[in-house]
Parts: sequence; C-alpha cells; structure tokens
Amino acid sequence: VQLQASGGGLVQPGGSLSLSCVASGLTLDDYSIAWFRQAPGKEREGVAIISRMDRSTYYLETVKGRFTISRDSAKNTFYLRMHRLEPADTAVYYCAAGRGTMMGESKGSTWYGRRDRVDYWGQGTQVTVSS
Repeated sequence: VQLQASGGGLVQPGGSLSLSCVASGLTLDDYSIAWFRQAPGKEREGVAIISRMDRSTYYLETVKGRFTISRDSAKNTFYLRMHRLEPADTAVYYCAAGRGTMMGESKGSTWYGRRDRVDYWGQGTQVTVSS
C-alpha cells in the first residue's frame, strides 16, 4: 500500500494551492480519506476528511470555507484545494487513509482527526505560506 502526496510549494498569503494524493495497493472507495498537517513544534492535526460511511466531508474549524477535500474514484486519487492561504497554514501536509468511518470525532461539520485512527500515511508535502 502506498499513498503518494504531491503539490506542495511556496505561496504568498491569500494565494491558492492544490495537493494530490494517489493511492496504490488499496481502493480509496473502501476507506475514509483525509489530510493532516504538522507545523514545526506542533502536533499533527486533522485538516479535512471524506468519511467512508456516507462520503460526507468535515473540516478543521480554521480551514472551513477555504479548503475543499475531494476525490476522483476513477483515478484512485484525492485532493485538497486550498484558497486564501494564511501563514498559519504553513506545515507539512500528509494524506491518510483509514478503515474507520471518521478517523476521529466530529461535532457538526467540524472534524477532530486522530493520528491513531489512521491506517496508512502518505510521505508528506511541504506547504509554505510567506511573502
């Protein structure tokens, strides 16, 4: 099983960036799929998820309205489209897949991802938001 993340880079505040995660060795439709991120000196946090159960999407509170997670089942690939980026979004972004329905908890549309609920990790891609 392999998750291959790509698309990171340097972008100015207010800019946009799209990340991709290509899966091999598993069928994404059978898993919940998500993006986590880890900033220097901070814990890895969940950013966005598509639940295996009903394909609903949930987001970290601070990225709602700016980030969108989506999937392309035919390509066995999922994406994170990020808009209105802020310096606080600077982090290494990891794609992830899990057999559970949420890989954490949700309250309304807010997601609280848990690292220990992830079965497979991608290798990470750096996103830097700076002028």
